[in-house]
Amino acid sequence: MTTFEVSTVVPEPRRPWDHSRGTLLRVGVLVALSGIFGWLLNTLTGLSGFLGWYVGLAFAMPVVAFVGSVRHGWNLASDRVASAVITVAFAAVTIPWVSIFVTVYQKGSKAFHSKYLTDDMRITPSSDVIQNGGVAHAIIGTLMMVLIASLIAVPLGILAAVYIVEIKGRFAKLVRFLTQAMSGVPSIVAGLFIYATVVVFFGGFSAWAGSLALVILMLPTVARTSEEILKIVPEDLRTASYALGATQSRTTFRVVLPTIASGLVTAAVLGIARVVGETAPLILTASYFVAKSTSLNEPIASLPIYIFSSLGLGDENATTRAWGGSLVLLGVVFILFAIARTISTRLSRK
Repeated sequence: MTTFEVSTVVPEPRRPWDHSRGTLLRVGVLVALSGIFGWLLNTLTGLSGFLGWYVGLAFAMPVVAFVGSVRHGWNLASDRVASAVITVAFAAVTIPWVSIFVTVYQKGSKAFHSKYLTDDMRITPSSDVIQNGGVAHAIIGTLMMVLIASLIAVPLGILAAVYIVEIKGRFAKLVRFLTQAMSGVPSIVAGLFIYATVVVFFGGFSAWAGSLALVILMLPTVARTSEEILKIVPEDLRTASYALGATQSRTTFRVVLPTIASGLVTAAVLGIARVVGETAPLILTASYFVAKSTSLNEPIASLPIYIFSSLGLGDENATTRAWGGSLVLLGVVFILFAIARTISTRLSRK
């Protein structure tokens, strides 16, 4: 009887999921290439520092992604290159925003003290020590004018969009043309218009005049956004309402508008974001007042004018106050966005 000896060779264990070596190699090549590209940019264009390194990284990432994956096929290579380009684009959008926020926070937080949000500048010059004075008067004025402008511009903008999309009257094209034309009006022109028609003839600078200037800037944003939102409502929804015997007005206000309520909130938020930081029209309409005021017929403070007037003095304390006002303005915008987002979420659930 013949016996055969079979030698068993145990293969080395492999871990196809472990890409640590390849990842380290790609990272090393990426760092080296970004450094080379950054050096070339610095030599040829003078672009140095973090910005120069990032531009070099933006060129290096697609190159490394392509070279590292082309041996696996063109489909994978194109996918990796697209992912690298998207990552670079996302960082290009995110990094400036984060940089702005960090810079404003670092410089603006120095202006804060225990009564910064509750005091005004009635007895405190902008060049005084930081521990005195506050920004309450500017917060009150900003909220008042934005609220009044919203109460006027949001309903008018939504009604204009309804007229264009739902009613489609004989003047629909004219209304659309006017809203599109108004969206290109410079803010200083809106301020000059209100100055010539309201401030000169109706008793001088006031919160009303400032609010009307903001309405001119806010209205086209709300109208155009609402128009685009109305266009995405399915036509079957309107047809079903008409089939049940509803009139056009009931269909519009009981069916169509409730369906896009969250989108209309978004339109209002975009309109507020358009005007909350405007400075030029308020200089010509609302002017500035150093004390807290709730009168609509008198000059009133606002955060943009507070920042502008403080920065214009050139004093170190005044400049710090300007940065503090910028931080407060960012906070006000974030709070308004959070409130609108909460309302929009609740409406969308209904």
